[in-house]
Amino acid sequence: MLTDLGRDGLWEYRSGYAAPAGFDAFWAATLTEARAHDIGVRLTPVETPLRLIDVFDVTFAGFGGHPVRAWLKLPRGGEGPLPAVVQFHGYGGSRGSELDQLHWAAAGYAHLQVDVRGQGGVTADPAGSGPAHPGHLTRGIESRETYVYRRIFTDAARAVDAVRAIGAVDPGRVAVVGNSQGGGIALAAAALVPDVAAVHAQAPFLCDFRRASLVAGERPYTELTGYLAMHRNRVEQVFAVLSYFDGVGFASRATAPAWFSVGLMDDIVPPSTVFGAYHAYRGPKEIAVWEYSAHEAGGDDDLRAVLDAFGAVSGQ
Repeated sequence: MLTDLGRDGLWEYRSGYAAPAGFDAFWAATLTEARAHDIGVRLTPVETPLRLIDVFDVTFAGFGGHPVRAWLKLPRGGEGPLPAVVQFHGYGGSRGSELDQLHWAAAGYAHLQVDVRGQGGVTADPAGSGPAHPGHLTRGIESRETYVYRRIFTDAARAVDAVRAIGAVDPGRVAVVGNSQGGGIALAAAALVPDVAAVHAQAPFLCDFRRASLVAGERPYTELTGYLAMHRNRVEQVFAVLSYFDGVGFASRATAPAWFSVGLMDDIVPPSTVFGAYHAYRGPKEIAVWEYSAHEAGGDDDLRAVLDAFGAVSGQ
Protein backbone atom coordinates (compact mmCIF):
# COMPACT_ATOMS: atom_id res chain seq x y z
CA MET A 1 0.00 0.00 0.00
CA LEU A 2 1.03 3.61 -0.44
CA THR A 3 2.76 4.90 2.67
CA ASP A 4 2.67 8.63 1.88
CA LEU A 5 1.34 11.01 -0.75
CA GLY A 6 0.26 9.72 -4.14
CA ARG A 7 2.23 10.40 -7.30
CA ASP A 8 0.50 13.73 -8.07
CA GLY A 9 0.92 14.94 -4.51
CA LEU A 10 4.61 14.06 -4.52
CA TRP A 11 5.25 16.10 -7.66
CA GLU A 12 3.46 19.04 -6.04
CA TYR A 13 5.08 18.66 -2.60
CA ARG A 14 7.75 21.13 -1.49
CA SER A 15 9.52 20.78 1.84
CA GLY A 16 8.99 23.40 4.51
CA TYR A 17 12.66 23.11 5.48
CA ALA A 18 14.71 26.31 5.62
CA ALA A 19 18.48 26.25 6.13
CA PRO A 20 19.73 28.21 9.15
CA ALA A 21 21.73 31.37 8.48
CA GLY A 22 24.90 29.73 9.76
CA PHE A 23 24.68 26.56 7.66
CA ASP A 24 27.45 27.32 5.17
CA ALA A 25 29.82 28.88 7.71
CA PHE A 26 29.37 25.90 10.04
CA TRP A 27 30.27 23.39 7.37
CA ALA A 28 33.12 25.47 5.97
CA ALA A 29 34.68 25.67 9.44
CA THR A 30 34.11 21.96 10.05
CA LEU A 31 35.85 20.98 6.80
CA THR A 32 38.72 23.41 7.37
CA GLU A 33 39.30 21.83 10.77
CA ALA A 34 39.17 18.31 9.31
CA ARG A 35 41.51 19.16 6.43
CA ALA A 36 44.12 20.45 8.88
CA HIS A 37 44.88 16.75 9.38
CA ASP A 38 46.88 15.03 6.67
CA ILE A 39 44.60 12.70 4.72
CA GLY A 40 47.07 9.89 5.43
CA VAL A 41 45.74 7.37 2.90
CA ARG A 42 47.11 3.88 3.54
CA LEU A 43 46.47 0.99 1.14
CA THR A 44 47.04 -2.59 2.27
CA PRO A 45 46.66 -5.27 -0.44
CA VAL A 46 44.10 -7.99 0.40
CA GLU A 47 44.47 -11.57 -0.79
CA THR A 48 41.26 -12.74 -2.48
CA PRO A 49 40.27 -15.44 -4.98
CA LEU A 50 39.37 -12.70 -7.47
CA ARG A 51 41.38 -12.76 -10.68
CA LEU A 52 40.22 -9.58 -12.38
CA ILE A 53 39.90 -7.18 -9.43
CA ASP A 54 42.54 -5.97 -6.97
CA VAL A 55 41.32 -5.24 -3.43
CA PHE A 56 42.91 -2.99 -0.82
CA ASP A 57 42.05 -2.31 2.81
CA VAL A 58 42.11 1.48 3.04
CA THR A 59 42.54 3.80 6.02
CA PHE A 60 42.27 7.59 5.80
CA ALA A 61 41.85 10.47 8.25
CA GLY A 62 38.28 11.65 8.74
CA PHE A 63 36.71 14.05 11.23
CA GLY A 64 39.17 14.90 14.01
CA GLY A 65 41.88 12.98 12.20
CA HIS A 66 40.13 9.77 13.31
CA PRO A 67 40.92 6.69 11.16
CA VAL A 68 38.16 5.69 8.74
CA ARG A 69 38.27 2.34 6.96
CA ALA A 70 37.15 1.42 3.44
CA TRP A 71 37.64 -1.15 0.71
CA LEU A 72 39.21 -0.04 -2.56
CA LYS A 73 38.55 -2.25 -5.58
CA LEU A 74 40.39 -1.67 -8.83
CA PRO A 75 40.01 -3.45 -12.18
CA ARG A 76 43.22 -5.44 -12.56
CA GLY A 77 45.27 -4.13 -15.44
CA GLY A 78 42.95 -1.15 -15.92
CA GLU A 79 44.55 1.79 -17.67
CA GLY A 80 44.57 4.82 -15.40
CA PRO A 81 43.72 7.31 -14.37
CA LEU A 82 40.34 5.72 -13.63
CA PRO A 83 37.00 7.31 -12.83
CA ALA A 84 36.01 6.56 -9.23
CA VAL A 85 32.84 5.84 -7.29
CA VAL A 86 32.70 6.49 -3.53
CA GLN A 87 29.92 4.44 -1.95
CA PHE A 88 28.27 4.83 1.47
CA HIS A 89 26.23 2.05 3.08
CA GLY A 90 22.83 1.86 4.74
CA TYR A 91 21.94 2.58 8.35
CA GLY A 92 23.66 0.36 10.90
CA GLY A 93 25.52 -1.53 8.18
CA SER A 94 29.14 -1.76 7.16
CA ARG A 95 31.49 -1.78 4.18
CA GLY A 96 30.67 -5.49 3.91
CA SER A 97 32.96 -8.21 2.63
CA GLU A 98 35.87 -7.61 0.29
CA LEU A 99 33.97 -9.89 -2.13
CA ASP A 100 30.77 -7.79 -2.13
CA GLN A 101 29.76 -5.09 -4.58
CA LEU A 102 32.04 -5.99 -7.47
CA HIS A 103 30.05 -4.34 -10.25
CA TRP A 104 31.71 -0.92 -10.14
CA ALA A 105 35.24 -2.33 -10.50
CA ALA A 106 33.97 -4.75 -13.13
CA ALA A 107 32.63 -1.74 -15.05
CA GLY A 108 36.07 -0.09 -14.98
CA TYR A 109 35.82 2.20 -11.96
CA ALA A 110 37.98 2.58 -8.89
CA HIS A 111 35.46 1.76 -6.16
CA LEU A 112 35.85 3.02 -2.58
CA GLN A 113 33.37 1.42 -0.13
CA VAL A 114 33.41 3.56 3.00
CA ASP A 115 32.76 2.04 6.43
CA VAL A 116 30.55 4.52 8.33
CA ARG A 117 31.93 5.23 11.77
CA GLY A 118 30.31 3.81 14.88
CA GLN A 119 27.92 1.46 13.09
CA GLY A 120 28.17 -2.23 12.15
CA GLY A 121 31.63 -2.34 10.64
CA VAL A 122 35.22 -1.80 11.74
CA THR A 123 35.42 2.02 11.98
CA ALA A 124 35.14 3.31 15.54
CA ASP A 125 33.62 6.63 16.58
CA PRO A 126 35.93 7.92 19.34
CA ALA A 127 33.59 10.82 20.19
CA GLY A 128 31.29 10.43 23.19
CA SER A 129 27.55 11.03 23.27
CA GLY A 130 24.95 12.28 25.68
CA PRO A 131 21.62 10.53 26.25
CA ALA A 132 20.20 9.01 23.05
CA HIS A 133 17.34 6.81 21.95
CA PRO A 134 18.60 3.29 21.05
CA GLY A 135 20.18 3.42 17.60
CA HIS A 136 22.38 6.02 15.94
CA LEU A 137 20.03 8.79 14.82
CA THR A 138 19.94 10.80 18.07
CA ARG A 139 23.56 10.35 19.20
CA GLY A 140 24.98 13.74 20.18
CA ILE A 141 21.80 15.55 19.16
CA GLU A 142 22.23 18.10 21.99
CA SER A 143 24.17 20.41 19.65
CA ARG A 144 25.35 20.77 16.07
CA GLU A 145 28.94 20.35 17.26
CA THR A 146 28.34 16.98 18.92
CA TYR A 147 25.76 15.44 16.56
CA VAL A 148 27.01 12.17 15.08
CA TYR A 149 26.26 13.10 11.47
CA ARG A 150 28.65 16.03 11.71
CA ARG A 151 31.39 13.45 11.99
CA ILE A 152 29.88 11.08 9.41
CA PHE A 153 29.31 13.77 6.77
CA THR A 154 32.82 15.11 7.32
CA ASP A 155 34.18 11.59 6.86
CA ALA A 156 32.26 11.45 3.57
CA ALA A 157 33.89 14.62 2.27
CA ARG A 158 37.27 13.30 3.35
CA ALA A 159 36.56 10.03 1.55
CA VAL A 160 36.37 12.02 -1.69
CA ASP A 161 39.65 13.72 -0.75
CA ALA A 162 41.14 10.29 -0.04
CA VAL A 163 40.19 8.65 -3.32
CA ARG A 164 41.50 11.68 -5.19
CA ALA A 165 44.87 11.16 -3.49
CA ILE A 166 45.19 7.65 -4.96
CA GLY A 167 47.41 7.59 -8.02
CA ALA A 168 45.18 5.31 -10.07
CA VAL A 169 42.24 7.74 -9.84
CA ASP A 170 41.31 10.69 -12.03
CA PRO A 171 40.40 13.33 -9.41
CA GLY A 172 38.09 15.08 -11.87
CA ARG A 173 35.88 12.01 -12.33
CA VAL A 174 34.72 11.04 -8.83
CA ALA A 175 31.06 10.19 -8.20
CA VAL A 176 29.26 9.54 -4.90
CA VAL A 177 26.53 6.94 -4.42
CA GLY A 178 24.45 5.26 -1.74
CA ASN A 179 21.17 3.66 -0.75
CA SER A 180 19.06 4.87 2.21
CA GLN A 181 21.50 6.32 4.77
CA GLY A 182 24.14 6.03 2.07
CA GLY A 183 22.01 8.15 -0.26
CA GLY A 184 21.67 10.85 2.37
CA ILE A 185 25.43 10.79 2.97
CA ALA A 186 26.05 11.00 -0.79
CA LEU A 187 23.88 14.14 -1.00
CA ALA A 188 25.87 15.70 1.84
CA ALA A 189 29.16 14.80 0.17
CA ALA A 190 28.00 16.31 -3.13
CA ALA A 191 27.30 19.61 -1.40
CA LEU A 192 30.44 19.63 0.76
CA VAL A 193 32.69 18.70 -2.20
CA PRO A 194 30.81 20.56 -4.95
CA ASP A 195 33.04 19.45 -7.83
CA VAL A 196 32.15 15.76 -7.68
CA ALA A 197 31.16 14.45 -11.09
CA ALA A 198 27.83 12.75 -10.33
CA VAL A 199 25.49 11.56 -7.56
CA HIS A 200 23.15 8.60 -7.12
CA ALA A 201 20.80 8.78 -4.12
CA GLN A 202 18.60 5.68 -3.92
CA ALA A 203 15.72 6.13 -1.42
CA PRO A 204 17.83 8.67 0.51
CA PHE A 205 17.41 8.79 4.29
CA LEU A 206 18.27 11.89 6.39
CA CYS A 207 16.14 14.27 4.31
CA ASP A 208 13.25 16.52 5.40
CA PHE A 209 13.55 15.52 9.07
CA ARG A 210 10.47 17.35 10.31
CA ARG A 211 8.20 15.78 7.72
CA ALA A 212 9.76 12.36 8.32
CA SER A 213 9.18 12.61 12.07
CA LEU A 214 5.46 13.11 11.45
CA VAL A 215 4.76 10.42 8.85
CA ALA A 216 7.37 7.65 9.19
CA GLY A 217 6.14 4.59 11.03
CA GLU A 218 9.33 2.52 11.01
CA ARG A 219 12.90 2.80 12.23
CA PRO A 220 15.18 4.65 11.97
CA TYR A 221 12.98 7.78 12.00
CA THR A 222 10.99 6.39 14.94
CA GLU A 223 14.20 6.67 16.96
CA LEU A 224 13.80 10.43 16.57
CA THR A 225 10.12 10.40 17.51
CA GLY A 226 10.89 8.16 20.48
CA TYR A 227 13.55 10.58 21.67
CA LEU A 228 11.21 13.55 21.30
CA ALA A 229 8.48 11.71 23.19
CA MET A 230 10.88 11.42 26.13
CA HIS A 231 12.29 14.95 25.73
CA ARG A 232 9.08 16.72 24.78
CA ASN A 233 10.36 20.13 25.85
CA ARG A 234 13.32 19.94 23.46
CA VAL A 235 11.45 19.61 20.17
CA GLU A 236 12.43 22.97 18.70
CA GLN A 237 16.03 22.71 19.92
CA VAL A 238 16.35 19.27 18.30
CA PHE A 239 15.02 20.45 14.95
CA ALA A 240 17.30 23.50 15.15
CA VAL A 241 20.25 21.10 15.41
CA LEU A 242 18.95 18.86 12.63
CA SER A 243 18.55 21.85 10.33
CA TYR A 244 22.35 21.74 9.85
CA PHE A 245 22.19 18.13 8.67
CA ASP A 246 19.06 17.94 6.53
CA GLY A 247 19.50 16.46 3.07
CA VAL A 248 17.16 19.11 1.65
CA GLY A 249 19.70 21.76 2.66
CA PHE A 250 22.55 19.82 1.09
CA ALA A 251 20.53 19.14 -2.06
CA SER A 252 19.95 22.86 -2.55
CA ARG A 253 23.73 23.37 -2.58
CA ALA A 254 24.79 20.47 -4.84
CA THR A 255 25.21 20.96 -8.58
CA ALA A 256 26.59 17.68 -9.99
CA PRO A 257 24.28 15.65 -12.26
CA ALA A 258 22.11 13.57 -9.91
CA TRP A 259 19.96 10.46 -10.18
CA PHE A 260 17.39 9.85 -7.44
CA SER A 261 15.06 6.90 -7.00
CA VAL A 262 12.09 6.21 -4.75
CA GLY A 263 9.61 3.43 -4.03
CA LEU A 264 6.08 4.66 -3.36
CA MET A 265 5.45 1.79 -0.91
CA ASP A 266 8.54 2.61 1.18
CA ASP A 267 7.60 2.44 4.88
CA ILE A 268 11.13 3.30 6.09
CA VAL A 269 11.91 6.50 4.17
CA PRO A 270 8.68 8.38 3.35
CA PRO A 271 8.59 9.15 -0.39
CA SER A 272 7.68 12.79 0.26
CA THR A 273 11.02 13.29 2.04
CA VAL A 274 12.86 12.00 -1.04
CA PHE A 275 10.86 14.37 -3.22
CA GLY A 276 11.62 17.18 -0.77
CA ALA A 277 15.31 16.71 -1.50
CA TYR A 278 14.76 16.07 -5.21
CA HIS A 279 12.74 19.24 -5.75
CA ALA A 280 15.38 21.28 -3.87
CA TYR A 281 18.30 19.78 -5.78
CA ARG A 282 20.18 22.54 -7.55
CA GLY A 283 21.89 20.66 -10.36
CA PRO A 284 20.64 18.60 -13.33
CA LYS A 285 18.53 15.76 -11.95
CA GLU A 286 16.33 12.79 -12.72
CA ILE A 287 14.20 10.62 -10.45
CA ALA A 288 13.00 7.07 -11.01
CA VAL A 289 9.62 6.51 -9.36
CA TRP A 290 8.72 2.88 -8.62
CA GLU A 291 5.02 2.67 -7.84
CA TYR A 292 4.97 -0.85 -6.38
CA SER A 293 8.41 -0.88 -4.73
CA ALA A 294 9.31 -0.32 -1.09
CA HIS A 295 12.67 0.70 0.41
CA GLU A 296 14.63 -1.16 -2.25
CA ALA A 297 13.29 1.41 -4.77
CA GLY A 298 14.33 0.15 -8.22
CA GLY A 299 16.96 -2.29 -6.97
CA ASP A 300 19.03 -3.63 -9.84
CA ASP A 301 17.01 -1.59 -12.33
CA ASP A 302 18.30 1.56 -10.62
CA LEU A 303 21.83 0.17 -10.78
CA ARG A 304 21.56 -0.61 -14.48
CA ALA A 305 20.31 2.90 -15.25
CA VAL A 306 22.99 4.58 -13.14
CA LEU A 307 25.79 2.50 -14.63
CA ASP A 308 24.66 3.73 -18.05
CA ALA A 309 24.29 7.33 -16.84
CA PHE A 310 27.64 7.41 -15.04
CA GLY A 311 29.29 5.89 -18.09
CA ALA A 312 28.13 8.84 -20.16
CA VAL A 313 29.33 11.33 -17.53
CA SER A 314 32.71 9.66 -16.92
CA GLY A 315 33.46 8.59 -20.46
CA GLN A 316 33.50 4.90 -19.53
